Amino acid sequence: MKSITLLSFTLALSAAAWADAPQHDDHTAMQAGRVTSPATTREPVSFPPKLREDTLTNMRDHLLAIQEITAYLADKQFDAAADVAETRLGMTSMQRHGAHEVAQYMPDGMRRIGHGMHQAASQFAVAAKDAGVTGDTGAALRALATMQSSCVACHAGYQLK
Repeated sequence: MKSITLLSFTLALSAAAWADAPQHDDHTAMQAGRVTSPATTREPVSFPPKLREDTLTNMRDHLLAIQEITAYLADKQFDAAADVAETRLGMTSMQRHGAHEVAQYMPDGMRRIGHGMHQAASQFAVAAKDAGVTGDTGAALRALATMQSSCVACHAGYQLK
C-alpha cells in the first residue's frame, strides 16, 4: 500500500512539475519520452468561462482516473483498471465530458491529441483485460504510457485561457 501511495504522490508531483516547467512542442519526441526542442510558450486556447472550468474539472478527473488505474494495476485488478479507463478516459467517455462542445474551441492539433488520448485509453482498456487473462502486464503498461504521452503532449503545447 505504501508503494501505491508513493507512486500516486510521485505522479501528482510530476504533473505539477510539467505545468511549471519550460514547455516543448515536439509531440513525437514527447511520445517517445524525450524532449528535444524547448519552446518559450504554450499556445493559449480561449474557452468560454464555464466551459473552461468544466474542462479543467474533467482534466483533474482524468488525472485521478490515471491514479486509480495505476493502483488497480498494482493490485492486479485488471478488469477494474480497464473499466476506469474506458468509462472515464476512453472513447465511451467523450459524450459524458461534452467533447463535441469543447472541440469547437480547440485548435486542430489539440483536438487531435485529445482524440488520440481517448483512443489510447480504450486501447489500454483492452490491454488491461488481456493482462487479466495472460498475467503479462507489459502491454498494458505500455498502453498506459502511450495514453499518458497524449496528456503530456497536450499540456506541454497548450494552455487554457
